[in-house]
Amino acid sequence: MELIGQFSIYLGFFLSVWALISFLIGIRKQDQRLIDSGKGAVLSIFILASVSTTLLLFLLGTSDFRFEYVASYTSTDLPMVYKLVALWAGNAGSLLLWTFFLAMYGAMVAFSKKMKKNPMTPYIVSIMLLNTIFFYFILSFVSNPFDTFPAGEVPAEGRGLNPMLQDPGMILHPITLYLGYVGLVVPFAFAIASLIMKSMDAFWVQMARRWTIIAWAFLTMGNVIGGWWAYTELGWGGYWAWDPVENASFMPWLTVTAYLHSVMIQERKNMLKVWNLSLIIISYLLTLFGTFLVRSGILTSVHSFAQGNIGQYFLMFFSFMVLLSLYILMSRYHLLRKDSGQFDSYLSKESSFLLNNIILLGGTFAVFWGTIFPIVSEAIAGTRVTVGVPFFNTVMSPILLALIFLMAICPLIAWQRASVKNIRDNFLIPALISLAVLGVIAAMGVRDAYPLISFTVIAFALLTHIVEFIRGTKARQKVTKENVAVAFGCLMYRSRRRYGGYVVHLGVILIAFGIVGSNFDAEQLVTLQEGDTLEIENYVLTYESLDQRRDGLNDIVYATIAVEKNGEDVGYVTPERVFYANWEEPSTNVAVRSTLVEDLYVVLSGWEEDNRATFQINVNPLVSWIWIGSAVLVLGSLFAILGGRYGQSVPRYAGPQRKVH
Repeated sequence: MELIGQFSIYLGFFLSVWALISFLIGIRKQDQRLIDSGKGAVLSIFILASVSTTLLLFLLGTSDFRFEYVASYTSTDLPMVYKLVALWAGNAGSLLLWTFFLAMYGAMVAFSKKMKKNPMTPYIVSIMLLNTIFFYFILSFVSNPFDTFPAGEVPAEGRGLNPMLQDPGMILHPITLYLGYVGLVVPFAFAIASLIMKSMDAFWVQMARRWTIIAWAFLTMGNVIGGWWAYTELGWGGYWAWDPVENASFMPWLTVTAYLHSVMIQERKNMLKVWNLSLIIISYLLTLFGTFLVRSGILTSVHSFAQGNIGQYFLMFFSFMVLLSLYILMSRYHLLRKDSGQFDSYLSKESSFLLNNIILLGGTFAVFWGTIFPIVSEAIAGTRVTVGVPFFNTVMSPILLALIFLMAICPLIAWQRASVKNIRDNFLIPALISLAVLGVIAAMGVRDAYPLISFTVIAFALLTHIVEFIRGTKARQKVTKENVAVAFGCLMYRSRRRYGGYVVHLGVILIAFGIVGSNFDAEQLVTLQEGDTLEIENYVLTYESLDQRRDGLNDIVYATIAVEKNGEDVGYVTPERVFYANWEEPSTNVAVRSTLVEDLYVVLSGWEEDNRATFQINVNPLVSWIWIGSAVLVLGSLFAILGGRYGQSVPRYAGPQRKVH
């Protein structure tokens, strides 16, 4: 087994190098045979990566402790699903998964029907191969998942998996995040290939659009699932802690979001070419930076994969890609500046997109600065100063509101130049209803400016989108004479890109609704005797008993708490602590009673011999809307790419012609 594993890794590295050399020489000599050889190698790399990944899954599933990786992250008593997800629990395994995704994306691009006879293909795949070579180098010479123990030192039992990773979130969070991270290599490769080929039109943008949205959707899912996992597993009552590694995955999400808006201006107005290229390059580089943060251990994080000197290799590769990207971009800058359009008015849809970009980039910088400030402060003053949650909340809250406000304006404001009549006709009714919402909230006794402004802006955004859907449906009805349902369905179907984007906006609006609402949580930390009751908000909780049960080799201590809400019995919650046979620290299983209005969130923090128990109890308003909005957002992004004008036809390539493709 070890020979197959080692051989597949080393051969993958060799073929990656060979494929890149074949492409580079084939491009230079315009030799189709070398290009075809390179493509064959790309397919072989994908097969080898599949073999390596499948083999490691088999070794994990069969508890073959001859392999160091298997012994480090599994044990015989571990449920099969967690034995398998241990593939991405450690450095070497997760890097193998990363390499598998890279190889998969590379093969998909190289053999895509839409890329057939496209002269950009060898350039794009070559850039992707740079990444593949680096990851295969790490697997081959730095962190090999198929390293074995010396003869006679094979342990009888593995160390097991960290209890915090034995959660359903572990199944989906890393894999979706990796698909998003690795997926951003594709639009980056398209962008760099267009620069190398001096193809300055929007062809690369149109070809890379689906890849970008897919990567963005996976990145969204990864972040949201991570938040849900933290909420249900870590037991601190929140879903986002501005942890350095959380920030690392959030930053490229912000920049790609900016790119997906500004790129529409390039397609429509032939503007912002340098800006869009810079955004996609920055997004890709931020994924490398995030990977460096996770692997280097340079910052303290619960997500750290720090091990050995692997971080310095990522830093070197990150630096190399920064310099390479800058050099190629600057060498083509004079071409990009030609034939670029101009803004007709500051009061237009394109101006709102640009302002949206500036705010998103401002948010990215704020998160970046807050993340790296401990390193900067230590380098300058010799003292590591940690930037806390209040900094991020203070900075990002107004940014979120500004984005929601712009989101409200974008659907209804005109392209090129908006008139006063346009603004009055489109925004007057939503604005008046939003002011009515403000009055209702104030009448309910809310006096703080933050919730008053936030819920008013959110209502305004929701209403402008509803108006846009109604207006589009009516316009179609007027032409086709269809009934409302048919007209609405056809409108959505025939303009998937546009209305899919609006569905994404609705998802963001719902998420913002949940985030703002969750800030008004109530929390108590109390110690109760059996039979004691506790009142929090409109709940009455009665602590009935503390018991223990056995689950395999693990002991579970759990409390039973009866819950009344507004005087009615609504059932029981049972928060737990799990003690693992081969792990010192117990894990927390939070009891969450979730509704659309609020979550009752109960953590069993500790207990005494006389069965007194200490509980952390939160009532978190509107949290469910964060998860609902996230699902709407992802569905909207998938709807936007399932068909539409660009999904049914291949954009026409009009750049420099080459003999090879």
